[in-house]
Amino acid sequence: MGELKPAGALFVALALLLTFVLPRRWAALPLLAGALHVPFGLGAVIGPFHVYVIRLLLVAALLRLMVRREGLDGRLHALDAAMLVWATWAVFASVFHDDVAAALKFDLGLVFNAGACYFVLRVLCPTLDDARRLCAMAVLLMVPVAIEMTIEQLGARNLYSVFGDTVDVPQMRGGRMRAQGPFAHAILAGTVGAVWLPLAFALWSSHRRIALVGVVACVAMILASASSGPVIGALAGVAALALWPLRLHLSAVRWSVLGALAALSAAMSAPVYYLLARIDIAGGSTGWYRARLIETAVEHLDEWWLGGTDVTGHWMPTSLDKVHADITNHYLHMGVVGGLLLMGLFALILVIAFRRVGRSLGPAGHDTHGPNEWFVWALGASLFAHAVSFMSVSYFDQSFVALYVTLAAIAATAVKRETLAHEASADPPEWIGAIPRGASVALINRPLH
Repeated sequence: MGELKPAGALFVALALLLTFVLPRRWAALPLLAGALHVPFGLGAVIGPFHVYVIRLLLVAALLRLMVRREGLDGRLHALDAAMLVWATWAVFASVFHDDVAAALKFDLGLVFNAGACYFVLRVLCPTLDDARRLCAMAVLLMVPVAIEMTIEQLGARNLYSVFGDTVDVPQMRGGRMRAQGPFAHAILAGTVGAVWLPLAFALWSSHRRIALVGVVACVAMILASASSGPVIGALAGVAALALWPLRLHLSAVRWSVLGALAALSAAMSAPVYYLLARIDIAGGSTGWYRARLIETAVEHLDEWWLGGTDVTGHWMPTSLDKVHADITNHYLHMGVVGGLLLMGLFALILVIAFRRVGRSLGPAGHDTHGPNEWFVWALGASLFAHAVSFMSVSYFDQSFVALYVTLAAIAATAVKRETLAHEASADPPEWIGAIPRGASVALINRPLH
C-alpha cells in the first residue's frame, strides 16, 4: 500500500471536510472526486485492515449520515434487498475457504466497498432529480481524468503520481502507451469511461453542454487506455441507447439476440464465448485468455461451486503464480469468492436493476418519450455496458464506484409510473439551476494537484 504525498493528503483532507459540510444534494461529490482522482492503492494499514482512501471516504460518508440522521426514504426496494442478501452470503462463504481468517478479511472488505458505496449513494440520491445531479457530477469529474490520461499517453508519465506512490510510467503495448490515470490498470480506466458514456448521453435532453463535455471526456479515456475491452463496453452501451426506438418491442429484441447466439453456437466448432478470442480492436488483445478462462472455470466447477476457492493457478497455463490465476471476468470473480450462489446473486442484482428500468419507463405498451424516460433508458444502457464489460475485466480497484453510481441512480427511479409519464417536459429540472453557469468549464480547468 502506497503512502499519500502532501498533495494527496491535502486533496483527501479537503474531500473529508466537504463530506460533512456540503448539503445533502452535493454530499456525494467528495466521494466521487476521491474515487476518480486518488489512486486506489494509497492509504494506511490499521491493524489487520488496509484502509484505502476510498474506504476512508466511505467511512466519513457513513458518519455523516449517522450524525445528520439521513436515511433511506421509505421502505427497502427489491434492489436494496438483493444487495443485502448478496453481502450476507459473501461474508458467510468465507467458511468454505481453507484460510477462513484471510477469506473473511477479504470478503469483509469486498462487502464494505460495495455495500457502503451503494447505500451511501442511495441515501444521498433518493429522487430522479438527485439521480440526474449524481450523473452530472460523475461525468464532469471525469474531465480532469480524461485530460490527464491524454497527457499521460502523449508524455509517457502518470501525473497522478504527485498524489502518492503509483505507476509513474504507463505500460506500452503495440507501440501505444496505455494510460491508466488514477486507476490500477489501463483497462479499468477505459472501462469507467465506457460504462459512464451512456450517463453523459442521459443528460442530453436536460443539459446538453454537460452531456457533450461528458461524452468527449468518456471517449478520451477510452482511447487513451488503448484497450479493446473498453471499446467493446462503449459499443455495447451505445448499441443499447440506439434501441430506444424499439423500447416497446424489447421482448422481440431479446429473443432475436438469443436466437442469434444459438445459431452461432451451432455453427461454431468452439463455444460461443470464444468470440472473445476473435476481437482485437486495440492490438495485442488477450481475448483468447478470457475465453479460455470461462472454459477452464467450467472444467473446474467442482472446486468452487459451493463457496468459492483459494487456488486457481492451475486453471491457466499463463498464471502469474501457482496459486492465483488472473481472473479477468467479474462474474467468475464472484464465483471464486463465494461460489455459484454468490455469482447468481450478483447476476440477480443486475436483473432486478434492469427490471427496475423497464418498470420506470411506464406501463407496457404505453409509448412515452420525454426526458425522464430517456434518462431512465440511458441508465439501463449504462448497466448493459457494465454487464458486457464484466466478461473481460474484474473491478478490483475503485472502479467499483462506477457500478454503484449506476445502480443507485436506477434505484432512485423507483417512483410511480404515472409520475414519469406526466413529468416529461422540455424545461430543465430544478437541480440544473443549482449548477453555476460555467461550472463545466471550471471543472475542465481544475488542477490535478
